[in-house]
Amino acid sequence: MNEPQQSDAATGNRTGVYIAVLQLVFTLGWTVYAIYLPKLAAQVGIAPTAVILILMMDQAIFTITDTAMGIAADKISPVLGRLGVFVASLTALSCAAFVALPFVASAGPGAQTVFLGLIVIWAITSSALRAPPLTLLGKHRAKPTIPFLSALAMLGYGLAGAVSPYLGVVLRDQDPRWPFVISSVVLFITALALSKVERDVRQETKAEPATAKPLGTVAVAFIAAMVLLALGYQLHFAINSGPFFLRFAKPADLQWLLPVFWIGFNIAMFPASIVVKHRGGLIVMGAAGLLGALAVVGAEIAGNLHFLIAAQFLAGAAWGCMLMSAVSAALAIGETGAEGKVTGLVFSALALATFARMAAVAGGLQKLPEYAPLLHWAPVACWSVAGAGLLALAAARLRTTSPRLRGEVDSHRKMRDG
Repeated sequence: MNEPQQSDAATGNRTGVYIAVLQLVFTLGWTVYAIYLPKLAAQVGIAPTAVILILMMDQAIFTITDTAMGIAADKISPVLGRLGVFVASLTALSCAAFVALPFVASAGPGAQTVFLGLIVIWAITSSALRAPPLTLLGKHRAKPTIPFLSALAMLGYGLAGAVSPYLGVVLRDQDPRWPFVISSVVLFITALALSKVERDVRQETKAEPATAKPLGTVAVAFIAAMVLLALGYQLHFAINSGPFFLRFAKPADLQWLLPVFWIGFNIAMFPASIVVKHRGGLIVMGAAGLLGALAVVGAEIAGNLHFLIAAQFLAGAAWGCMLMSAVSAALAIGETGAEGKVTGLVFSALALATFARMAAVAGGLQKLPEYAPLLHWAPVACWSVAGAGLLALAAARLRTTSPRLRGEVDSHRKMRDG
């Protein structure tokens, strides 16, 4: 590896690690919010049954703003330093609203409107911390390293998922003000570093900004599949995993058992990134979807705790491969200057699936006997259908591009021989 390549790889690794830290801190902040929201809502006179509606409102906002922020990132990123300023400014507003939540809640029912307004501001502005930073990976010169960098970036998301059950136990009875202040300060400091990361990437790439082109049918099919994959994850992990483990374990053991899913998630992404590098993200997403469906079937029919742990590990590994590959595929599909837009659509799909899961919980579907089989087998259907569809899409793209590639090879061969 020559010196420019070494420098490029080092810059890419720093970018991936930075985005991983950013995702970790942001997701832990969301966990703090979800832990304390019922208590804070009660202080301002919001009924416990309405808390789920607030969380659904958050996800509805994310569904819109994640894509909007991605589009904004595409428009402003060609100007050096603009993306960092954009993200840092919105993060400052987001953190200010977040920090204010426990203090406003302590004012009682009279502050209910202000409390809800702060949640809306926080939800809108926090979208700047998802798709926009990831667009830096798409603008990196060494395209073959993007799968590995995507795995690094999603590692923060996976680590946050692994420690969330412990946070719920540790913070449950603590004063919410300090966790809100500490998480906000750390997040803001982390976001401030984006300008330095952006400058390093731009200095390494030295590429002309691409002209954004309209997204085609491949992008539409990709996002539709992403919605199904995300819905399968939500239904399996958030609704079904706890009851699965409670067949063989006690409620107090869940904080130790649920992270098994995320251990598989974090471990599988890196070897899978090698396959994505050579075969593409769509193929790995599709194969992981089918593998994940089999793992969920295993969790359904598990006859003992050990078998269930193994099935959950495989399900988490499959979801890690799906999400890492989705980020890589999104950056590849949007490489004509729409990296932020397509990546934003991926996060919007995740938010939409979360909204659907919360709606199911709010409607009490998991408690109705007639809907129990549907919720149990829906993840299998979602991951199977999306996985098969993505493999078919990847095969169709391969058939389309192969003649063109052969033509290019023949052309180069003639030029060399002529």
